[in-house]
Amino acid sequence: MRTKSLKKNKINLVTLGCSKNIYDSEVIMGQLKANGKDVAHEQEGNIVVINTCGFINNAKEQSVNTILNYVDLKQEGKIDKVFVTGCLSERYKPDLQKEIPDVDDYFGTTDLPLLLKALGADYKHELVGERLTTTPKNFAYLKIAEGCDRPCSFCAIPLMRGKHKSKPIEQLVQEATKLAANGVKELILIAQDLTYYGLDLYKKRNLAELLTALTKIEGIEWIRLHYAFPTGFPKDVLDVIREEPKVCNYIDIPLQHISDDILKSMRRGTTHKKTTKLLNLFREKVPGICIRTTLIVGYPGETEAQFEELKTWVKAMRFERLGVFTYSHEEDTHAYNLEDDVPEDVKMKRANEIMEIQSQISWEQNQDKIGKTFKCVIDRKEGNYFVGRTEFDSPDVDNEVLIDAEKHYVKIGDFCQIKIEEAHDFDLYGHPV
Repeated sequence: MRTKSLKKNKINLVTLGCSKNIYDSEVIMGQLKANGKDVAHEQEGNIVVINTCGFINNAKEQSVNTILNYVDLKQEGKIDKVFVTGCLSERYKPDLQKEIPDVDDYFGTTDLPLLLKALGADYKHELVGERLTTTPKNFAYLKIAEGCDRPCSFCAIPLMRGKHKSKPIEQLVQEATKLAANGVKELILIAQDLTYYGLDLYKKRNLAELLTALTKIEGIEWIRLHYAFPTGFPKDVLDVIREEPKVCNYIDIPLQHISDDILKSMRRGTTHKKTTKLLNLFREKVPGICIRTTLIVGYPGETEAQFEELKTWVKAMRFERLGVFTYSHEEDTHAYNLEDDVPEDVKMKRANEIMEIQSQISWEQNQDKIGKTFKCVIDRKEGNYFVGRTEFDSPDVDNEVLIDAEKHYVKIGDFCQIKIEEAHDFDLYGHPV
């Protein structure tokens, strides 16, 4: 027999997917809190809102399994309501309504006012930048634009997020100022495509001007750039990275592949030669810059020769940070018309080969850090270690600096100087000086 939950009208927001989804969940929670609602992130509550990801197969599977898990809890009487929002819901709402009808309602990526109404709240336009942050207090994501105008063949994001829409500089400065007042010291700038920022609003690529404005905010010590697109990269951004101490010598630029034929089929608007020239310019203009990239292996038609070209290029470029995805065949994308002809086991083998190369490169680069001292921010304590990062490392995806908590004390959220005494493939060990 179904029994009502005891935790009356507490809303539990569950977030899946990328940092852009984390940001969206924080905005939802900020709106709910302003409406006097009892809301928490991934804690117990009798009303559950699941912010889903629909990017690739693994993410979609995780989202569906999470929905099914909470629907089971609803049927068992352990929770009262389940709402679903985000990218999966935007992309597959009719299918989800048919397959999982026990969800109370589904909302897309632009349905925030409707979601709030279903939760008994009103959308408050005046809450620019008001969020309930879920990250450690010292850093926060700052979404500078929504959507994407790029035509990449493999990507479903424009289907879920729409066309590129930049936020005005004044609004972003206002949002970042509020974050700084709440103790945030590091801003991580995110968008589907940072390099397109400003074209719609200012008729020019305006990322450099935005960065300069953000550096003037008191309390902000680091500004980090995520998800830059290589085609049309605004070169003046490199001058700001080099000259502004607050802007980290770090850039995340997903390059996906290097074979000319694959890049053409991916509709990336660049070539092997142009990509390599751009990366060389990064290193020339900003000595010591840390370049993070992501690659896709197993794209339709990828031959052994094209994969070998990619491997040779990864060895030559010696990226400071690198991740690999296996190709996911996504319906309604341009590449869906191609035959997904690289077997899954071959895709995995190729991904592992690239990561083996990168592990060796990372190990060699980390050995050079032994005996040197770096400014680090301390994110958390885990087991017997304080866990920190250098300016060359983004949370969750990059290297970490571990400090033995039994021997040393550092304050979580603070910056401190750490001398590196030991280095592994992806982790550094050090002590405060």
